[in-house]
Amino acid sequence: MIEFFLIDKMYPGYVYNPYDFLGLGIAMMFFMFLIFLGLYIYMAYALMTIAQKTKTKDSWLAWIPIANLYLMTQIAKVEWWTFLVVLIVGFIPLGFLASWGIMIWWWWKIAEKRHKPGWISLLLLIPIVNLIVIGIIAWSD
Repeated sequence: MIEFFLIDKMYPGYVYNPYDFLGLGIAMMFFMFLIFLGLYIYMAYALMTIAQKTKTKDSWLAWIPIANLYLMTQIAKVEWWTFLVVLIVGFIPLGFLASWGIMIWWWWKIAEKRHKPGWISLLLLIPIVNLIVIGIIAWSD
């Protein structure tokens, strides 16, 4: 039998403590928080850059959760109430698929405003690639 932890071999008679992995769990949560914070800063800065390059008012809204959705509607030049649809439908089971569809439509229009092909917004559905695509929309000329 393969043993996952060899602590019994290293320290015979060791008694497991329920808090043994508490430090590891806290470290993992802190690391995940740092990753989330970094991604949030990247996305907010990219959206703010897009808003500035498209001469959209109130580009600072990119830093505020939920308000950044409103900013996306302003950049894409679509009706403001579509962001309410995204918020409300997102809470319905499987409604997130409709929300994704609407947001992909927004990004399609945003890409076209930045003189990029609209189909590039479909790549936002692919993890990791979506970060690259948003960077291309924001910072390439």
